[in-house]
Amino acid sequence: MHEMALCESVVAAVEDQAKRHQFSRVRRVRLEIGRFAGVEIAALRFGFDVVARGTLCEGAELAILEPPGEAWCFDCSATVALDGRLDPCPACGGQRLQPVSGTQMTIKDLEVE
Repeated sequence: MHEMALCESVVAAVEDQAKRHQFSRVRRVRLEIGRFAGVEIAALRFGFDVVARGTLCEGAELAILEPPGEAWCFDCSATVALDGRLDPCPACGGQRLQPVSGTQMTIKDLEVE
């Protein structure tokens, strides 16, 4: 399950920021995870609770934003929003699409004490 590794990376990044900005507790971690990122949100939430135990993230709320993916259509040359990576172009129905966004996983912000 790669979600556990993602959670470990998030907690490590938060701990790094805690050292730089001298905070001792995290109340909320807000992540942006694109729809094409291949992350199972339920597994990520479970993994975060497990990985956060004994760290300054323990008990923190994990808020997740899921922006739609975008792709460029080879058939109509439009950049379109998509809910699923394999969806057809909503403008022309074409199937030849190149993702341009929606694969990201970013820590948007933290609420800390």
